[in-house]
Amino acid sequence: MSDTGSGSTTSDDEVLQRNGGKYVEPGGEFTRDQRYIATRITADGRDGYPVEPGRYRLAVSRACPWANRLIIVRRLLGLEEPISMAVAGPTHDKRSWTFDLDPDGRDPVLGVERLAESYFKRFPGYDRGITVPAIVDEPTGQVVTNDYAQMSLDLSTEWTAHHRPGAPDLYPDRLRAEIDEVNALVFKDVNNGVYRCGFAGSQEAYERAYRRLFERLDWLSDRLAGQRYLVGDTITEADVRLFTTLVRFDPVYHGHFKCNRQKLTEMPVLWAYARDLFQTPGFGDTIDFDHIKRHYYEVHRDINPTGVVPLGPDLANWLTPHGREELGGRPFGDGTPPPPPPAAERVDPAHTPLG
Repeated sequence: MSDTGSGSTTSDDEVLQRNGGKYVEPGGEFTRDQRYIATRITADGRDGYPVEPGRYRLAVSRACPWANRLIIVRRLLGLEEPISMAVAGPTHDKRSWTFDLDPDGRDPVLGVERLAESYFKRFPGYDRGITVPAIVDEPTGQVVTNDYAQMSLDLSTEWTAHHRPGAPDLYPDRLRAEIDEVNALVFKDVNNGVYRCGFAGSQEAYERAYRRLFERLDWLSDRLAGQRYLVGDTITEADVRLFTTLVRFDPVYHGHFKCNRQKLTEMPVLWAYARDLFQTPGFGDTIDFDHIKRHYYEVHRDINPTGVVPLGPDLANWLTPHGREELGGRPFGDGTPPPPPPAAERVDPAHTPLG
């Protein structure tokens, strides 16, 4: 099941590759290519890739909101040991994400400099975007899937035998229809809506996207004014998907993408909700604000030709009291918070207020 309810969606790095290094289609409205590698890793292995601890490597960038979802879900469910993680740098060119954060510029497990190498090992001549997140089969070095919307659901539903004790149920059976409905609305108008503003090629397209974005944010504010989480009284997949957009709103989307009716800090309900999640183990400890800002401002050169990265905003306010406990709810339901992230996966303390 995808964000839209009818198929997967592309991330902005695919747009860059498809358009020869440019994001904005002059005079037009931003649209997303819906073609993804739909192979699934399942408990029964029906696509040829069975759930198997130690076999797969999750390739991500901390800059990317779609990859950030997988990082959070993997943390919350305690899948760090069963599924290893490769972290690409915050920037890329039109060819591929690179593993430039590693000492020799190669992922130490896959042995590749660019994620594209894993795509081409399975699909020579692959002509779509080389996107993160992606899951790679370590024995063959071949990409398995980049269908990120399904990937996060499968971590919840197919990898249950390997969840940590106390892992939350992020996609409970009784709430799936409502979660899917909320996710579809949030994707259309918010997750993708900020890109529809930022990559709009005409005033008319921008204004349509801008109105849809803030109408949906107002709707979300009304919904969350009386309940702590989006669906039910615990954290679900719906909260993960909204959070990764909200946490990027003031550092990037407000200015860079012209989503400037208000900052997140000027929307009291959503700002408190975002801080509540940020301060919840498994959320804020995955956020690298430096990587986020560098990606958008350095890579989107047709929007920000100089590549200058802003110094602000101040991040200390992410740790201020939010008061959302008064609404009740139990973040992890009958479960428990995840332990701290493995030392090798901790965000640089200089890049987060949690440092």
